[in-house]
Amino acid sequence: MPMRHTIAREVAAEGITLHSGTQVRMMLAPANPGAGIVFRRTDLDSAEVPARYDTVSQTNLGTMIAAGRADVGVVEHLMAAVAGAQIDDLLVILDGPEPPILDGDALCYLELIDKAGVRKQAAPRRAIKLLKRVEVAHKDASAALAPAGAPAFDFEIAFPSAAIGRQSFSFPFTPEAFRREIAPARTFGFLHELDRLKTLDRGHGASLENTLAIDGDKIVNASLMRFADEFVRHKILDAIGDMALAGAPLIARFEGVRSGHALNNALLRALFADPANYRLIFLS
Repeated sequence: MPMRHTIAREVAAEGITLHSGTQVRMMLAPANPGAGIVFRRTDLDSAEVPARYDTVSQTNLGTMIAAGRADVGVVEHLMAAVAGAQIDDLLVILDGPEPPILDGDALCYLELIDKAGVRKQAAPRRAIKLLKRVEVAHKDASAALAPAGAPAFDFEIAFPSAAIGRQSFSFPFTPEAFRREIAPARTFGFLHELDRLKTLDRGHGASLENTLAIDGDKIVNASLMRFADEFVRHKILDAIGDMALAGAPLIARFEGVRSGHALNNALLRALFADPANYRLIFLS
């Protein structure tokens, strides 16, 4: 029977945060069996925020979780790496409002976990098995979870910019495939939105080193691209991170059409609103 995992030792990284643009230090630390993924803000009297769908407080340009007076923004890239490494219990210690953006992907966090090593816990892994299809939609966007024998992700995007256009990708989830096909995909944004973001006090840490920048029909820093269809792959990365907030692996197929963080969180809330949608199982 597969057992729960945490990391073997503490490991740290420093860098700029995506939205606040502040320098932050992050430490990943082992956690006890059953603890789940917990964020701790040392700059806020060590207040802790569990990484769960029901602590999501904001989904504008990233997934934010909150508890009491503490919040942590842009958790999806790190949560995707945690899911990809099959880490069940982890303490994320921050001295600021977000994890560092680093390379704008999940691979940088996976490499940090590699450095820490992985340790088995004295407790079996559980998963959430879908029994019925669950779907949410808003305008021309939708997100669904469907029963499946193994985790998988299907995603379709469409943007008016010829730099992106219409892209789709189907991805049977395994840790190896995640590391190879999804984790390296960088986040992206449009230059014409940058000034508006800064008036909203967002995007201060975005740069041509960590974000694929689109200007009209051109990718300004195309030399950073790792895949021809990197944009849809990054949307799958985001969805994996958002679905990791379920609190256990989902044995389901995720189907996204132009979905974003808000619909992803609405999907988890719809899933857990009806216990007939799923059952908890021990992995074998």
